[in-house]
Amino acid sequence: MAKAIGDLVAEAEAEADANLELRQSWNVAPTSDVPVVLERLIDGTGTGAPQTAGTGTVREGEVSARQPQAVRQVHVARWGLVPGWAKDISVGVRAFNARSETLLEKPTFRDAVLSRRCAVPMEGYYEWKTGPGNSKQPYFVHRPDGKLSWFAGLYEWWADPAVPPGDPDRWLLSTTIITLAAPDPEDPHPVLAGLGALHNRLPLPLSSAALDAWTALGTLNNTGALDLLGQVLDQAYPTASNWQIRAVDPAVGSVRNDGPWLLEPRELDAAPRLDTVPGLDTTPRLDTAPGQDTASDSAPDGVRAPATEDVLF
Repeated sequence: MAKAIGDLVAEAEAEADANLELRQSWNVAPTSDVPVVLERLIDGTGTGAPQTAGTGTVREGEVSARQPQAVRQVHVARWGLVPGWAKDISVGVRAFNARSETLLEKPTFRDAVLSRRCAVPMEGYYEWKTGPGNSKQPYFVHRPDGKLSWFAGLYEWWADPAVPPGDPDRWLLSTTIITLAAPDPEDPHPVLAGLGALHNRLPLPLSSAALDAWTALGTLNNTGALDLLGQVLDQAYPTASNWQIRAVDPAVGSVRNDGPWLLEPRELDAAPRLDTVPGLDTTPRLDTAPGQDTASDSAPDGVRAPATEDVLF
């Protein structure tokens, strides 16, 4: 994420701790820290004078400060879900993506989808296209207006058994990004066809309305979770159809490379053996940095596999 926390909070219409920090990056890998937006019940966030002094009653039109309220917040989480039952954080190395088709079947994700849903903001993501002779070219997928895209995610709090209770460092917040099948490469819409040509998976995007619905507080049963997931899946392709796709520097394949220069447009004739991508935007444009994610459900090699698709935050 290259945007400042303040800008992220404004776009999310959320709150954040004054001390929240997130390292600026244009090339984020699994197990790195990424921003998430979620709702929590917070005590003492009422408005107005909470109680009439000495009476213990609440005046008409006022809210008790003791009454919990749902508050949208921005947090920083480790990318790679670590469920509460895990013995150590190594589980998260393989849980940076979650397939929408099997969320309620996989032990790692099935509890979180019922009550711990979040949104993961990105300025865009990288995806790789394989050409003749196994040649590869990365593309940057992003909104043309430079605003954040939102993707459906899950989160978990994990207590480190090696850290004593009461220590604030005991708790780890982690997240995963949900994926769905990519559009048909023969789709009549050029952007959707381009996304299908890039990879067979797609991070699950959220419209503004879907963002509100997905992050809303509440514990669902399996039927409710499937209904909500279905609603979010229905709006995925229409939301993605507004994106742009453009070639960028292959240096994004190494996490050691990081900076806005990674997003500089790359002319396709610099890689003549690669197929063109439907819906590709070749207009010279330097957008703000991407987010990251991999549309693959396989584990990265160490931190990330160079051949695995990357999503940047």
